[in-house]
Amino acid sequence: MIISIILFLVVLAVLIFVHELGHFVVAKLFSIRVDEFALGFPPRLFAWRRGETEYAVNLIPFGGYVKIFGENPDDESINGPDRARSFVNKPKWKQAVVLVAGVSFNVLFAWLLFSGSLMSGLSAPVGYLNSANVKDAHVVIADVLPGSPAAVAGLAAGDQIDSVSTTDQNLGGKNLDVTAIQNLIADSNSKPINITYERKGQSEDTTLQAKSGLVTDKLAIGISMDMVGTLQENPLMALVDGAKITVKVVDQTATGLFIFLKNIFVGHADFSQVAGPIGIVGYVGQAYSLGILYLLAFTSLISINLAIINLLPFPALDGGRLLFVLIEAVKGSPIRPKIANAVNGVGFAILILLMVLVTYHDIAKFFVK
Repeated sequence: MIISIILFLVVLAVLIFVHELGHFVVAKLFSIRVDEFALGFPPRLFAWRRGETEYAVNLIPFGGYVKIFGENPDDESINGPDRARSFVNKPKWKQAVVLVAGVSFNVLFAWLLFSGSLMSGLSAPVGYLNSANVKDAHVVIADVLPGSPAAVAGLAAGDQIDSVSTTDQNLGGKNLDVTAIQNLIADSNSKPINITYERKGQSEDTTLQAKSGLVTDKLAIGISMDMVGTLQENPLMALVDGAKITVKVVDQTATGLFIFLKNIFVGHADFSQVAGPIGIVGYVGQAYSLGILYLLAFTSLISINLAIINLLPFPALDGGRLLFVLIEAVKGSPIRPKIANAVNGVGFAILILLMVLVTYHDIAKFFVK
């Protein structure tokens, strides 16, 4: 667990650095004054100044920020002697580019990680890869429902399924795929199901029975599965296919987030499907246990999630600030600084409450397991 926590903090620090670096680089490119570039939240551990910018490393690792002059407007940034280098006084399109730069860097970083993994030999769900060149395709358990027959039998995420059989059906080798296993389980009529699986190079066997109620209108054992294969490519193809994977992940992440937010408003949101910091620690540990390439791929997924969430038109997020810029561009005059700062403050408080709620569900899932 300690290794998982350390890895999580390292991954988080890298992704925050990449995100804030995007804001920093583009602000500097547009000659906007940057007063501070910090990783983590105060209290401060150490800092140094180079030119007009102070660089700091703070104690609390869950965050980071770039303090851009005029991003939170006040009289000095609007009317002061250095107002020409203030964010608030720059053209709206430049403000928008600075705000979008953070999420853009996160998406670009994910693309580079996916591409680098493909050059080294990426193992991933076949649906994300160029299937014509995939090698060693096999069925892997993606998730196990707590309290389900699979969980009771000891199956876990990451297990490779080698064979599945009942008294009258036997799946293995080339006829083993996700659909075939699902059909065998659904047709088992509560007969014992024998599963041979591989975990960390060791072959294991278990026997269990499917039950109803886990999946609508059919028997199930409480697992989700993926067909996973390995793809290794030359640098050019890796960059191309890495871009394709990135686009697909961005699309699926945005769609999933939209559905979740819609369900919040209609009162049907399932917070058990959302992971906060504690949940992500566990997933980082699982990814690392499968290998460094899995960890890099998982880091790519987190980077894209961070980008999509930051684009939400919600106060205190990049998307909320982008919305303010759009409103100002349409109305032809700035939003009063006191109003903008107050709304961002309220938005930040709501985000903290949501984080507490998600963390509570993380802890609850831990005890359920």
